[in-house]
Amino acid sequence: MSVRELVVLGTASQVPTRHRNHNGYLLRWDGEGILFDPGEGTQRQMLRAGVAAHDLHRICVTHFHGDHSLGLAGVIQRINLDRVPHEITAHYPGSGQRFFERLRYATAYRETVALTEAPVAADGVIADTPAYVIEARGLSHPVESFGYRLVEPDGRRMLPERLAAHGIKGPDVGRIQREGAIGGVSLEDVSEVRHGQRFAFVMDTRLCEGVHALAEGCDMLVIESTFLDGDHQLAEDHGHLTAGQAGRVAKDAGVRHLVLTHFSQRYSDPDAFEREARAGGFEGELTVAHDLLRVPVPKRH
Repeated sequence: MSVRELVVLGTASQVPTRHRNHNGYLLRWDGEGILFDPGEGTQRQMLRAGVAAHDLHRICVTHFHGDHSLGLAGVIQRINLDRVPHEITAHYPGSGQRFFERLRYATAYRETVALTEAPVAADGVIADTPAYVIEARGLSHPVESFGYRLVEPDGRRMLPERLAAHGIKGPDVGRIQREGAIGGVSLEDVSEVRHGQRFAFVMDTRLCEGVHALAEGCDMLVIESTFLDGDHQLAEDHGHLTAGQAGRVAKDAGVRHLVLTHFSQRYSDPDAFEREARAGGFEGELTVAHDLLRVPVPKRH
């Protein structure tokens, strides 16, 4: 059974709290798992959330600040300890190659798994598979940072009433899908476009072109909202977003489900983030993330 959901492993920004671990997010996409920004403590959070090393197929790091990457050492060693049978690919800013290598080889262990290093150097497609394409876009932060966007290709949805009207049934349904036409009836005559789903992951950044490009038309946008609007100057100075800014980005991009995360420890009222995101006019589904939450990707229209 295919599952598309976000498993939230940690939601704190620079300083963890009693209730919020450092960052960590697993996107389950059918039979694959993509781990984003494994901060310190991610391996333990995986255990608490019921996520196994075998569930991982890709690791995507936005940038090399500790709250987004210090968990790499433990996760990579666990992958090897558990002898994950499939290849795992790691995407991360190429300018941080030395940090990736230090974390990968932080201590002695036995390497048993094929871990492919795929550093990101510029905007563009970084992975192209039959099931999805992953794109990277540069963000605006004191160190080089990239956001990631997963795009599923469009497909076709067969329409039973049109198939029946043209007398197409049984094995011929599969044949017209493969060949594109049967006896003068085209695939377009008996089907409609099924738009692929889109997911974006945007962490530490000021407002910039990359934020808007990543968010455009997404079914789910996971985005940092470190500060509330009253501290917008702090956000700008340190390369972060406010909840209000995140809400306006989602509204302008036509996002269906907005997930806010990466909260500063200075705030004690999570509901304030939703209020400020809503104040910008966002009317879609909205989740203020907390550790160990599972958020389904919205069903297709």
